[in-house]
Amino acid sequence: MPEITQPRILLIGTGDTKADELKFMSDCIAKAGGRTIMMDISVLGDPPYKAAHDKHAVAAAAQTTIADIASSGDENSAMSLMAIGAANLARDLAARDAIDAVIAIGGTMGTDLALDVAQALPLGLPKMIVSTVAFSHLIPPERVAADLMMILWAGGLYGLNGTCTAVLSQACGAIVGAAKSAIRPQNKRPVVAITSLGKSCLRYMVELKPQLEKRGYEVVIFHTTGMGGRAMESIAAQGGFAAVLDLSLQEVANQLTGSVVNSGADRLENAGRAGIPQIVAPGAVDMVDFPAWLTIPQDLADRPFHAHNRLLASATSRPVDRRRIAGAIAEKLSHAKAPVAFVLPAGGIQQWDRAGEPLHDPDALSTFVDAMRAAIAAPVELHEIADHINSTVFNETVLAIFDRWVEAGIVPAGRTTVAA
Repeated sequence: MPEITQPRILLIGTGDTKADELKFMSDCIAKAGGRTIMMDISVLGDPPYKAAHDKHAVAAAAQTTIADIASSGDENSAMSLMAIGAANLARDLAARDAIDAVIAIGGTMGTDLALDVAQALPLGLPKMIVSTVAFSHLIPPERVAADLMMILWAGGLYGLNGTCTAVLSQACGAIVGAAKSAIRPQNKRPVVAITSLGKSCLRYMVELKPQLEKRGYEVVIFHTTGMGGRAMESIAAQGGFAAVLDLSLQEVANQLTGSVVNSGADRLENAGRAGIPQIVAPGAVDMVDFPAWLTIPQDLADRPFHAHNRLLASATSRPVDRRRIAGAIAEKLSHAKAPVAFVLPAGGIQQWDRAGEPLHDPDALSTFVDAMRAAIAAPVELHEIADHINSTVFNETVLAIFDRWVEAGIVPAGRTTVAA
């Protein structure tokens, strides 16, 4: 891949209100060795500079006019329309290889728009948002692109100052550096996604990964602690996988039980919607996660509990919740547009539910297994095993389904040799 010596950086912001900040960022990009391409997303005013892609171009990309956007109702409707145009325009620029990276700046309004732009862009094209609400729970997980970078715009409400210029200069240097060094996905082999947790909880990836690699696949493992599942869903929505082994679903349980450690309401839906075959298992779905630095939620206070570290803790869900979770999993899988196999390990679904471990709750496990068995319906295949999810039998069952699907042409065959 040729080295990019002067990356083209698409800089997005409201030039009528943030001209000083945007001009400062353009200077920083130039000093770092990049070339700025301005996109102005102003609605009411005009910037004191000429943008390569002005507000009229953004409106046109949304198939409307800036006058119609300005009279659309309120600032929310206006910026929602501008977001459509900005996302469409950025997508087109990326498709034409006219930009090497994107950086956007904003408060809640600009961040809202920038999130749509980031999701419209392909994985591997660097994307940065400088935001006054970076890392905030105001941003739902389903709005976050798989490889999005964010930095908190400290001191950035109105005008330049020493605090905010320190942040802006870092962000500009980071995006230029990322554009120069980014390696886009090559996809020389079919890509298989696996969801999991660390080996202390779920161990199947230790055996499945090398076995799939021997078969000629690139294996990408996603850590299902909220944003990991979000990244997988984001890539799946773009059709980025040959198959998905979604074997850790506790983010689904977290979302249904109100935990902040979730990946959004569309978890377990995008692969099926995109027509990607899935092998699914309920790994860790009996756990409800919460920040370890908070008091245990009242409705979980009497449940078996385990603190994984100072950030993350888990309690077991109640039997009534497990029945609801089982129904939700089956409902999501029923809408898939490609084959789905569900492997149900009746012997346990995560390491800490074994006898003698802190989350051991055999009655609740039995409730979930019964509910899951009853909820799964054709055409979803149900494969029940008596063993634990961390057993060799589980791995063999998953690989047998995968191999059968390869032989049937459901999953594309792997490539054991790749041209340089």
